[in-house]
Amino acid sequence: MTAGLYSHSPGPSTRGRWDAPVAGGPLHSTLTVPGSKSLTNRELILAALADGPSRLIAPLHSDDSQRMIEALRTLGVGIAAEPGRGTFGDDLVITPVWPLRGDALVDCGQAGTVMRFVAPLAGFAQGEVTLTAHESALHRPMGAMIKGLRDAGVDIDDGGRWMLPFSVRGHGHVRGGEVVIDASASSQFVSGLLLAAARFDVGLRLIHSGERLPSIPHIDMTVEALGHRGVHVERPRQGEWVVPAGALRGKEVAIEPDLSNAAPFLAAAMIAGGSVTITGWPAHSTQPGHLLSDILAVMGARVSRRGGALTVAAGPRISGVDLDLSAVGELTPTLVALAAFADAPSEFHGIGHIRGHETDRIAALVGELRRLGGEAHELDDGIRIVPTPLHGGTWHAHHDHRLATTGALVGLAVPGVVIDDIGTTAKTMPQFPQLWQQMLDGVDATRSLVP
Repeated sequence: MTAGLYSHSPGPSTRGRWDAPVAGGPLHSTLTVPGSKSLTNRELILAALADGPSRLIAPLHSDDSQRMIEALRTLGVGIAAEPGRGTFGDDLVITPVWPLRGDALVDCGQAGTVMRFVAPLAGFAQGEVTLTAHESALHRPMGAMIKGLRDAGVDIDDGGRWMLPFSVRGHGHVRGGEVVIDASASSQFVSGLLLAAARFDVGLRLIHSGERLPSIPHIDMTVEALGHRGVHVERPRQGEWVVPAGALRGKEVAIEPDLSNAAPFLAAAMIAGGSVTITGWPAHSTQPGHLLSDILAVMGARVSRRGGALTVAAGPRISGVDLDLSAVGELTPTLVALAAFADAPSEFHGIGHIRGHETDRIAALVGELRRLGGEAHELDDGIRIVPTPLHGGTWHAHHDHRLATTGALVGLAVPGVVIDDIGTTAKTMPQFPQLWQQMLDGVDATRSLVP
């Protein structure tokens, strides 16, 4: 790890088994959460391709963002940490190089954004770049990216496997042109190609051929980030994007708080009672977590905004719901935890793609709830939760940060829940255990927990 990147952080994340604390009463807490992983890693890519230096203000410092930093440095990009005004770490100053450096090995760890966003950059290198990942992430879909890059003129040797590891023989440039892919398995295939497209020789016309496209807000985030750097993305029709060849501006970018990482804290108020406030909530955001206020209100919360902060307060009950989460699949684990304590069964649809995340999230959520006595069922494209009394036991994180935080939510109301590895939260929020305890330290002990 590079010295200084975590110099202002509250310390390393807890590792190994973790007794999920039970809420002793209603919560009354105000918290600030670290920066958005999705925005940080997009802006790192764009800064690496820009026509001059960039500065990221209050970026996320986590396992995933560190993987991206290391990948870009391996390709020759200059990235320096400088003191800033962020609560959770230094700012980052990025100095691009062109062409990128080849004869490199990029270890993506478990980061989907690294494997899908760095792969197009490998074509800009002079020489061979090999991409690999942690053994628990080698299963993650990469076929659409490999096909798209080949169609854009990138020389890739994947051994016929259509997955990691694979090697890119970089020639210092990428032709581009028209590319047709099926991005049904991940919107990151679209974002990865769009982020690099302005540096392609002839730009890119990208067409999605599948029947469905998950997590469209993340694609909107990519398009907006490109626009801020002077690249206008045309959308002639649904599922098609046109990016002209041209320069990306170096600039100063402030990173928003990670709204999806705020989700467990806001949901905690609905389980334990009381209220939780997250500061710095943006008035406008392309993050999927921006939809939390509407979703939690539908599930029974009282949601309010004041002075740039979002507050979620418990209502009289948690409502069972039937929701299409195709645009916000990453919120599913948090919403499943809420559904386990609802007043009626819940079904979540449009999330078949989350089977290809860090783990098969649908199977893992069903299995862990059943392990604690709950009733949950896998659907073809979703999950059904039937609220039943739960008991303590080991909750397995499955190398997945969002599974770990789901276990923490369940543990607020169920004594004896033990997360087998809370350290998985370091993927996007190394401070999670400390922030969770900070939230609980605001408990009003004079009132009893309302189930």
